[in-house]
Amino acid sequence: MSKERKHTPSDDNEILAGVLEGDTNILDSLYKANFPMIARLIINNGGDIDDAKDIFQESIIILYDKLCGGDFALNSKLKTFLYSVCRNLWLKKLTKKGIYTRIDDFEEKILVEDDIDTHKERDRQFSMMEDALKKLGEPCKTIIEDFYIRNLTMQDICEKFGYTNTDNAKNQKYKCLQRLKKLYFG
Repeated sequence: MSKERKHTPSDDNEILAGVLEGDTNILDSLYKANFPMIARLIINNGGDIDDAKDIFQESIIILYDKLCGGDFALNSKLKTFLYSVCRNLWLKKLTKKGIYTRIDDFEEKILVEDDIDTHKERDRQFSMMEDALKKLGEPCKTIIEDFYIRNLTMQDICEKFGYTNTDNAKNQKYKCLQRLKKLYFG
C-alpha cells in the first residue's frame, strides 16, 4: 500500500525514501522533474515518446530494485543517475536494433547534445551575472571586474581607487563580492 506525503520532496534522500515507500506524490514529482530530460534524450536519438516512457519506467524499476537491495549509495545527483541509466538502456536497445554498432557513435552524439545544453546553461548564468553586476553599482562593479576579469592585483586596485593600503582594498572587494552574491543568488 502506498503512502502519500503532503509536500514536495526537498532533496534526493527524501525522494529515494519516497520511492522505496511507493509514495505516489514523490513518484509523480520524480516523473515531472526528470521525464522531459529523458524524453529529449530518447527522441533526439531515434526514439519516440513511447520509447521514452518505457525507458524511464525501466530506470525507475532499476532504481527501486537497487534501493530494495539495501546497499545502494547514490554517488551523484539523482537526476544524473537516472539520466545515466536511461542513456545506457537506450543504447542497449539501439544496439539490439543494429542502429548503433559502436558505443562511440552514440557517445559522440550525446556529447554534442550535452555540450549544447552546457553552453546554454553557461550563457544563462553569464547573463544572470551580468545583470547582477549592473545592479551592483560603483565602485563595486569596477572593483569586481578589475580583480576577476582584468586580473588586476590588489595593489593596482588600491592605487586606482585611492585606498590607504591593500587591506582596505581587500576588505572593500570582500564587501562588494558579498553584495554581488546576494544579487546573483537572491
